[in-house]
Amino acid sequence: MDIVLLGPPGAGKGTQAERLAEHLEIPHISTGDILRDAAARGTQWGQKAKPLMDAGKLVPDEVVVGIVADRLAEPDCQRGALLDGFPRTIAQAGALGELLAACGHAPPVVVSLAVPDEELMRRLSGRRSCPRCQLITHVDELPDASPAVCPRCGAGLERRDDDAPEAVRRRLDEYAEKTRPLIQYYGDAGLLQAIDGNGSVDSVAQRVAAAVGSARNARPG
Repeated sequence: MDIVLLGPPGAGKGTQAERLAEHLEIPHISTGDILRDAAARGTQWGQKAKPLMDAGKLVPDEVVVGIVADRLAEPDCQRGALLDGFPRTIAQAGALGELLAACGHAPPVVVSLAVPDEELMRRLSGRRSCPRCQLITHVDELPDASPAVCPRCGAGLERRDDDAPEAVRRRLDEYAEKTRPLIQYYGDAGLLQAIDGNGSVDSVAQRVAAAVGSARNARPG
């Protein structure tokens, strides 16, 4: 069974994807990771993606789909895979359906994490990272006396440029324009499992696992 995990920036897709993939014993395929890997290895598609990525430009659908197709063709994906960050558009969703059909796979189970925009803004704009030990934390988790100091190694914490409030708003607007339509697309196809993404990591993980299990049991065979 193949799974697509949808959700806006800050919804916790990466964390939930890692947990779910481990639980189901299928590979977690992050689009960003496989793009970087293909570029580093100099594959056919990676050679096309690398100069665009180096220049900070958008990698076209043709290249992204080609890299995903190569990854899905690898032996560890025979039992299915969990896709995180793909598809991002209706066109990519159509291409994914064709890829899975060519591999003899059923249409994917699609899990969408729903989180209100104000909570996403809080999560992302309050996120901080440590340049020394790479700890990722949140201002709400830091002591009031030293909110700018890494609790692990004592280095100064930083906020990524794309976590600044104005950048977060742009990211959410882009998601709403390009990716949110996938919710209706997959809902109309009867493939969508909508999940409340609020709450602790564990509680959301339980909801996701239950929805995937329900979808699996509902399928013939």
